[in-house]
Order: sequence, then structure tokens, then C-alpha cells
Amino acid sequence: MNQTSLPLPEPEQAKRSSLMGAAAVISLAAAILGLFLFAWIADEMREGDTASFDLAVRAWVHHFASPGMTRAMTVISLLGYNILILELVVALAVFLLLRWRRAAAWLAVTMAGALALNLALKYSFHRPRPEPFFGVAPPSYSFPSGHALCAFCFYAVLAGLIAARINSVAMRVMIWIAAAVLVIAIGLSRIYLGMHYPSDVLAGYLAAAVWVSAVIVLDRVRGNRRKLADRRGQTLNANSE
Repeated sequence: MNQTSLPLPEPEQAKRSSLMGAAAVISLAAAILGLFLFAWIADEMREGDTASFDLAVRAWVHHFASPGMTRAMTVISLLGYNILILELVVALAVFLLLRWRRAAAWLAVTMAGALALNLALKYSFHRPRPEPFFGVAPPSYSFPSGHALCAFCFYAVLAGLIAARINSVAMRVMIWIAAAVLVIAIGLSRIYLGMHYPSDVLAGYLAAAVWVSAVIVLDRVRGNRRKLADRRGQTLNANSE
């Protein structure tokens, strides 16, 4: 007697498909909008039109300077790159131990692309860094902020991967809020320390949004192709019986 697996109820299948389709459409729209805004900021930066904005925000943020604030911002800044590398290794190890292989692959691909994108953009624009308020500026170029770009990619994707596996809506909201606050704080820390212009940080966020949105769209396309291939295989098997 042949055993067949019971499919999901049709309403559930339709609901899941519609949610996935909506996510893909929203991600594609976000990628296009982010790309447009990034190109606009890059053009304004090259023309020198962001200078007044950058100097005004740098001066305003510097008014809040204090020894305690400087120590806090230094630690927060480390979460955007130095400590982030350790967090990435730990997250990948935990995902693999939990057998969340798809989540580990998602995170690895996202961060590898973020690092490559960061280097490519920095060497494309060659913007010198501003004079730092605190500490020593790294030798790399300023536009876009690598801390902002990598922090956005890592914490946003990590929050999404964890939230997708939690049933509690309140817990999901808390995870997303924590990730957003952390990403914003890291960007502010780079402006406070004087390592980046504000337009560098905004460009880093936009570049990250474009990359993460593109990965989501590509993942949806890959998933749809796999489903079509599975359906064709099932149809061929059914016809051959």
C-alpha cells in the first residue's frame, strides 16, 4: 500500500505563498529605493554638496563630548567591526551546532558580500577621512562607513534569522528593536569619534539595505525555482507510474 504525505491545507499554502511573494516585492522595492538614494548621496558628496550637512552634524554631535561618553562610544564602535567579527564566528558556530545550516549559509553569504561591497565602494570613491575627534583614524577611505554597512548587514540579518524561529510576537519585536538601536548607535559612534562624516554613515546604511534586500530577492527566486523543479519532478514521476 503506497503511503503519501499529507499536504498543507490550501488556505495555509496560499497564505504562506502570499507572504513570501509580498516579502520579495518589498525587498525588491527597498533595493531599488536604496540604490537610488545611495547614488544621490554619492553624487552630492562628489560635488561637495554634503559638506555643510556633514560639518553641521559633526559639530552638533561633538557638543555632547565627555570622557564617559567617549569611552561608551569607543566600545559601541568596536561592536561594528572588531567585536562583530568574533560575534560572526560565534553565531555561525551556534547555528551549525543547532543544525540551522540554511541560517548559517545566509549569514555567511551576507557578510562575505558586505565585506566585498565595502572594499569595492571605498576604493571606488576614494574619499579621505575627516580629522578624528578621538583616537586614530584607520588608513582606509571614508565613504561609505564600513562599520555602518557591516553592522546593518550582520545585526539585521541575525535578528531576522532568530525572529523567524520564535513564535512570540513580543519577543520578535524586542529583537528587531534591539538590532535597530544597536545599528543606529554604531553609526552615531563613528560620527561622535570623528572617524566618518555623517554622509558616510548614511551611505553605509543604504548600501547595506540594497545588499540585504538583493539577497532576500535572490533567495526567493532560488526558492521558487526549486519548487518548480520539484513539481515538475513529481509530475514526471506521477506520469511514469
